[in-house]
Formats: sequence, structure tokens, C-alpha cells
Amino acid sequence: METYIVRVNGVEYEVEVEKKNSTVSGTESTAAQAAPASGESAPSVSAAPQAAPAAAPGSIEVKTGTAGKIWKISSKPGDVLEAGDTVLVIEAMKMEIPVVAPEKGELVQITVAEGEEVKAGQVVATLK
Repeated sequence: METYIVRVNGVEYEVEVEKKNSTVSGTESTAAQAAPASGESAPSVSAAPQAAPAAAPGSIEVKTGTAGKIWKISSKPGDVLEAGDTVLVIEAMKMEIPVVAPEKGELVQITVAEGEEVKAGQVVATLK
């Protein structure tokens, strides 16, 4: 079993992942079973989160986590947001899903309007 840190909309979660069909007994590892047969070394997987490169001023992108329709815009340009503050809310499958600021910054631009359809991963706002 391996432990990873996963960040979803700016919130970090610690998750444990077990390989499918693994038969680990005691402290025995399945790493040898996962190594490539060609003799190449297996790629290393780091459990620690990697720091994202620093964005240029005005280029912190706020992206959607899922497809849906913009239900409500909660913030306006000029607002100073903390990481995790709600920028807007998407309605998808009768659920309200907040889209949050990935880090602290001033909201520069919102690129969508209420009622507009959006795709997963679409940039909907910019912070600086």
C-alpha cells in the first residue's frame, strides 16, 4: 500500500492506494512485481507533493474540476481571495460544486457568465 497526497480544489487529502490483485503479506513489498521485465529500472514515485512552479503575476489560473453550468458567481474582480475561497459555483447533476482559488491572490478576471456551460479543466478566472 502506498500513501499519496492529492489536492482537489486547493484542499489536500491523504490517500492510500493498493495495487489491484496484490498479495502483500506482512511487510513484504510488491515493488519487485511492478518492475519492468526488460531490466529497466522502475520509475520512482514520490509520495510527497511536488511544488508547482511559481506563476507569473496575473497568471494564476482558476480552473473547473468538472463540467457543468455556472450557477452563481461568488466573487468579483478586485476581491482578494485566500486559497480555498469560492470564486464561483457550478451546477452539475443537481449538485452545487464550488470552484475555489488555488492560492492567495487578487481576482483579476472572470471569463464566464452565470448560466454558461463549462468543461472540466476550463479556465474560468485569473488571479494575480
